[in-house]
Amino acid sequence: MARYYIADLHFFHDALNTRMDKRGFSSEEEMNEYMIEKWNDRVRKRDEVVILGDFSLGKADETMEILKRLSGKKMLVEGNHEKYLKDKSFDKSLFEWVKSYAELHDNNRKIILSHYPIFCYNGQYRKSASGNPRTYMLYGHVHDTMDERLVMRFQKETRETVREVFGQEEEQSIPCNMINCFCVYSDYVPLTLDEWISVQRKREEVV
Repeated sequence: MARYYIADLHFFHDALNTRMDKRGFSSEEEMNEYMIEKWNDRVRKRDEVVILGDFSLGKADETMEILKRLSGKKMLVEGNHEKYLKDKSFDKSLFEWVKSYAELHDNNRKIILSHYPIFCYNGQYRKSASGNPRTYMLYGHVHDTMDERLVMRFQKETRETVREVFGQEEEQSIPCNMINCFCVYSDYVPLTLDEWISVQRKREEVV
């Protein structure tokens, strides 16, 4: 069993093909089918996928059909475009759980999950004995916009800031490990935490 993460798929949101994301699909149907194919090529029946919000702009029946076609056990961190959840006909059991915020553990690392980026997140300062991060904040919402540039700038400035730490002779840098799990960054493939860490590092190299 593996656990994957992904954000802002926006099934049925045709406008994202020409505006904002400029995904470039000829229609929402083509976009939907492509995202389903990429998901099912990676995710097996027993795998878990945490969706960090804005899964679908479709109606309840449309969204349920998509969920039934996607492999794996699906968890939803609610975003701002989950209107289908308010429809009484929607079967919430298609998700293992639906939460507005969650904290999980992934291979001895704490994971903070929110649709929206949290700048001062729970466990931010925790490191292993070797100095590696023990907490990561995973988010979505901002896609690949100026807001994401500001989040990246905040992380860089935070890491460059040092502070006094009790019991340490030298000042220590401030950890900041926030990852935007925006689906376009992974070509719509749900990724493991380690894979998202690798994607984030490559993105930071070019910023």
